[in-house]
Amino acid sequence: MGFKNYLILIVLCFTTAAFAQSIDVKGTVVDDATGITLPGVNILVKGKQANASTDMDGNFVIKADAGDVLVFSYIGYGTKEVSVIDNRTIEVRMAEDATLLNEVVVVGYGSQDKKDITGAVATIDGEKFQNRVNNQVSSLIQGQAAGVQVISNSGKPGGGFSVRVRGTSSIAGGSDPIYVIDGVVTSDTRSLNPADIESMSILKDASAAAIYGSQGSNGVVIITTKQGKSEKPVITYDTYVGFQSVWKKLDVLNAAQYRDLMEEMGRTTNWDLYTADTNWQDEVFQTGFSNSHQISVSGKSNKTSYYMSGGVVSQEGAVRSAEMKRKTFKVNLSQEVTDWLKVGTNFNYVDYNDVDVTDNSAVNQGGVILGVLTTPQNIGIYNENGTFTSNPFQDWENPISSTDAAQRGYRNQRVFGNVYTEINFLKGLKFRSALGIDFSNAKSDYFLNPYTTSYGRAMKGISRYQTWLNNYYNFENTLTYTLDVKKHHFEALAGTVYQKWRAENSSIETRNFAGDAISTPNGGSQIVTATADKTEQVNSSVISRVNYGFDDKYLLTANFRADGSTKFGPNQKWGYFPSFSAGWRISNEQFFSNVKAVNDLKLRVGWGLVGNDTGIANYAWYGTVVPGSNYPIGGAAQPGNYPGRIQNEDLKWEASEQLNIGIDLALFNNRIRFTADYYKKNSNDLLLYVPIPRSTGFDTALMNAGEIENKGFEFAVSSVNMDGEFRWTTDLNISFNRNKITSLVGETVSTGGVAGRGDAVRLQEGQPVGTFYGYEWGGVDPDTGNVYYIGADGEATFNPTDDDRKIIGNPNPDFIYGVTNNLSYKNFNLNIFFQGSQGNDIFNATRIETESMINSKNQTTAVLDRWQQPGDVTDIPRVSTDGSIANSRISTRYIEDGSYLRLKAITLSYNFTKNVTDKIGLSNLSIYTTGENLFTITNYKGFDPEVNFAGNSTQVYGIDYGTYPQTRNIIFGIRASL
Repeated sequence: MGFKNYLILIVLCFTTAAFAQSIDVKGTVVDDATGITLPGVNILVKGKQANASTDMDGNFVIKADAGDVLVFSYIGYGTKEVSVIDNRTIEVRMAEDATLLNEVVVVGYGSQDKKDITGAVATIDGEKFQNRVNNQVSSLIQGQAAGVQVISNSGKPGGGFSVRVRGTSSIAGGSDPIYVIDGVVTSDTRSLNPADIESMSILKDASAAAIYGSQGSNGVVIITTKQGKSEKPVITYDTYVGFQSVWKKLDVLNAAQYRDLMEEMGRTTNWDLYTADTNWQDEVFQTGFSNSHQISVSGKSNKTSYYMSGGVVSQEGAVRSAEMKRKTFKVNLSQEVTDWLKVGTNFNYVDYNDVDVTDNSAVNQGGVILGVLTTPQNIGIYNENGTFTSNPFQDWENPISSTDAAQRGYRNQRVFGNVYTEINFLKGLKFRSALGIDFSNAKSDYFLNPYTTSYGRAMKGISRYQTWLNNYYNFENTLTYTLDVKKHHFEALAGTVYQKWRAENSSIETRNFAGDAISTPNGGSQIVTATADKTEQVNSSVISRVNYGFDDKYLLTANFRADGSTKFGPNQKWGYFPSFSAGWRISNEQFFSNVKAVNDLKLRVGWGLVGNDTGIANYAWYGTVVPGSNYPIGGAAQPGNYPGRIQNEDLKWEASEQLNIGIDLALFNNRIRFTADYYKKNSNDLLLYVPIPRSTGFDTALMNAGEIENKGFEFAVSSVNMDGEFRWTTDLNISFNRNKITSLVGETVSTGGVAGRGDAVRLQEGQPVGTFYGYEWGGVDPDTGNVYYIGADGEATFNPTDDDRKIIGNPNPDFIYGVTNNLSYKNFNLNIFFQGSQGNDIFNATRIETESMINSKNQTTAVLDRWQQPGDVTDIPRVSTDGSIANSRISTRYIEDGSYLRLKAITLSYNFTKNVTDKIGLSNLSIYTTGENLFTITNYKGFDPEVNFAGNSTQVYGIDYGTYPQTRNIIFGIRASL
């Protein structure tokens, strides 16, 4: 074909295209109810690339062919489709999205339209974390709601979290919120499968949480799991594989540097026996592997709604031998038997297993994390006879002995859920009765053989077996009446709640094994300890609530709950917890009707009183006796019984009085939603162990003594930044909380003993809970290499006294925040979630172990700058040849800025088109990859700034003492539906 023919062909193509040219479709988009034009409406030609949007007057022009379908979408309005007939001008009328306007939020013992809520309630959609590693609920809500602080106790598989809603509210009692899963109250969510969650509501203030009375002072997290919705059965399969690794390592002395340090310390040995060069961080830290399989089937037909799921999640930790496995099975079923009768059940079975590793301990107590830092690299893993190697100067075995030597495991089989009946007697009158249970049977096995470790050889083997049997049930009966008369809306609820907890625990430890063939306690000839106990608690409650609304503008809510608990004395057994809140929807007022930019504006104010009885023993008021010991380990036998606790018949509830003032605002057709709250929470009658005269025969007694104040601001913003073929939304929340002990009997309490240096925390009037207490570091004396401290008189001293100790740090952040950006283009979706904390201090007690140079433990490379001769100017003191801790006291030297900004999660997903899914017989197919903790911006010198060596303690947090760090996770997943 010649050039002329090519030219003719090209001309013909352009001519054909010209004849097929699309027409200009013009039009205007208006609000269906008011007729007002809508600017910024997005318009797409269905199945094609063409798109446009309306101008400020609601007008648009878009190219399309006759027969094409135009798709109109606008925030706050339902999507509308219009067929193209010709090039005539069209008017498109769009109606507000009723679903958005009437979003339903689950609250205590019922639900409300979000627009009618007068308390402080945060909601989290389960879709926000459906592409995350689904191990624990608490980790997934971190950074997702204003006023909710999630503190990691440990990064290990199955490690717990401490959750604080608007600050710490107790000292001896608990400060974690309660969780209500489909109506069943629990404090343990580790065994809940997050893949089953539909939504969560966090009740933050007393006006919202007072319906839970005695259990609501620390907030309430209501978790609703998925239900069947579609007439057609939907089968969904979700699987992922993931990889975990420690995101940071610390530099320690190598074999030669350690030898130099020991010789400078005056310790010598035959170094020819210690010629290894073992990097213990490389030996203990590993790339962990996780995988998950989740399948569910759901649907709704013939007035039967059903959701069934089963899942298996397993995870190998980033620290050697740490692992977790969870199997779950769930059934949610409801049946409308008649027009007036409905029955249903929510049932869960969980089989949870994990293998723990010891952290928050020194190497000589079996601590693995500190072991990788303080074990000299001069030794290998095993001796020639197969036993574990030890420190050249001490019988402290290497960290592999802590991960590999002992057989150990924990298993918990748990059943929880409820059955319920709903009866509609008359129009608006409903009775609901529900019986809930939470039954768990847990056990722990441990066996250390008598051969491979020095401790095992000294004890001739150790076997421990523990069991925990916990049984909880609650019986709830509520009556709800709803009435609408003209502009008045009235809803009342009244009912009773009965709760009972029963626990049975046992433990036995034996030693002196003839070999390792039998690892159970019966193989040991010496019983060291054998205990068994049973305990019960009963709570009985009366609840009530009234909601009133007038003209969709003026809203009132009142709650009242009376609780009786067996934990408290006969004189104060009952607690009474009222709350009141009001709302004013200003945007519905006539004088506000011309403000078109504002879709919703509501003011809220609430006051309430809630109680707390968590964190103390059952029958805590009761005087007890404790048994002596006929078979002591060291010391003399003490047969008989002895007073264990003094009786206090006036012991009563902790009470938290809370005030909340809030505003809810929606702008520009709900493209921007803003919520702000100010709160003040005073917790009174704190449960404390108070010193009493020794003449009573006791040192302390549990009493109501002390007050804590929390106050602060919370802000949350959700915005639709771009809405079209490319869509970009942002959710941001930030919280400021100020915590202060306002009253404390005895004025101070010292706690938080760490690193053999005494207590690092002081509870003191006028200071926040958890305040660090110690000496002010002055520096290193160039002449002697010794540390001097700044005394109470402002002068330097080498021998400070207790009177020289002062407040040296605060673990409570100035503010916490979370930012989520969600971007989508065609079938791609990118979710980026940042989370952070600012202004909190960390007491890095790990550095006491790795920089003090008082014994034969290996140290970090920081000690290479140590003082060695007169005239040296440095901030690292000299080595200690006598083991003195004078140069490594608890002081400001170890206080570090714990602020951080972390890319908590980033997810890239792709949803296959309908053409593809139809060909393979699926209704939906998506693939995704997620990265967690990919990078962290922080000045903290330790492994990780998210640390809490004291677990769920309400008094001690922000201390790092060899805590298992958070890990970097990468997962790849597939989700498919039929």
